[in-house]
Amino acid sequence: MAIDTANLAHLYRELHSDPELSGQEHATAQRVMAALDGVAAEVTPGVGGTGVVAVLRNGAGPVVMLRADMDALPVRENTGLPYSSTKSVTDVSGRQVPVAHACGHDMHTACLVGAVQALAESRDEWSGTLLAVFQPAEELASGAQAMLDDGLFDRFPKPSVIIGQHVGPLPAGVIGFGTGPVMAGTDSVDVTLHGRGGHGSSPENTIDPVVMAAAVVLRLQGIVAREVPSHEQAVVTVGRLQAGTKENIIPDTAELGINLRTYSAHVRDTVKAAVERIVRAEAAASGAPREPDIDWTVTAPVLVSDPAATEKTIGALRTHFGPDKVWPLPPLAASEDVGVFGSAIGVPTVFWFWGGVDMQTFTDAFAKGELPPTNHSPEFAPVLEPTLTAGVEALTVAASTWLG
Repeated sequence: MAIDTANLAHLYRELHSDPELSGQEHATAQRVMAALDGVAAEVTPGVGGTGVVAVLRNGAGPVVMLRADMDALPVRENTGLPYSSTKSVTDVSGRQVPVAHACGHDMHTACLVGAVQALAESRDEWSGTLLAVFQPAEELASGAQAMLDDGLFDRFPKPSVIIGQHVGPLPAGVIGFGTGPVMAGTDSVDVTLHGRGGHGSSPENTIDPVVMAAAVVLRLQGIVAREVPSHEQAVVTVGRLQAGTKENIIPDTAELGINLRTYSAHVRDTVKAAVERIVRAEAAASGAPREPDIDWTVTAPVLVSDPAATEKTIGALRTHFGPDKVWPLPPLAASEDVGVFGSAIGVPTVFWFWGGVDMQTFTDAFAKGELPPTNHSPEFAPVLEPTLTAGVEALTVAASTWLG
């Protein structure tokens, strides 16, 4: 397996230092196309907005899809790396925000480029068609659906299996896998509570949306404890609470951003209904002058790594990396929208994690009962090697397992 590690490392550092928010991945897409310029693949930009699709045909045989996500996060990087991001951009709401690849999507993208290059150079070892999908807007859980809506499987060959991976806080070079539900479904909701503003010295003349919001936040914490069966799992997080402009002014409104994580349709429906019930009830209890605004925004289904397809793929990875480098993992409460692709056409999805943490750093943290910096942390950034090489090899071995 020939891997051009020097050029891939250069690509990775460029992507890392120039991250782009969801839906804004224009320079990232251009870098992907430039990196694939010498590969005998059909490369199409602009799929689902800023997505890139590369088709590598090699005779008769199955179609295998490899997917990587490309977007970054509104996080200020604090890694100290010489190629760290110092960018700030304007987001869709018009706010100036920092941007960093705090989730490792730059590593995902570089590894998929490397896998396409490696498979193009080893055509005598396989047959069929490789469909490489560079997806935008995973962090909004909307990019996969956008590519489908843009005719992904009408315009390009339809795969028989979909393969993806995610870098995380495991030792570099280690593969972590699960079968069945491996990542939670997610739903996010924006809530606006309406009150009646006034002077802080005379709250009796107001209807205080800040108190209303505080009551909602506290009441939401009882959903998992009192409404979700003990054998099920769910998470309810209020990640955003904004109200007012000055300490002695009671505002007219308060805003909450709420996120849910669930593993089954029944629990998802239960928790969503409970959130709406509590928001409306607390507004009514406070005498709100109007109903709250409840806007469900981001949604992604539970990510299921098909048991039979996962067993076949992980068996090949175990043979390649060695059994000591392939670890079983429990389901994670984080979410991914890669499962949308397979669900749309009824084919299995295989998904695994691979490590990006220096082994000594991981061992030292584990000995203290801690974890090294995890995805979405300002300190998160995979070590370049062996993370990059392992990620390319994992995708290439997995694809080869399914190709003819």
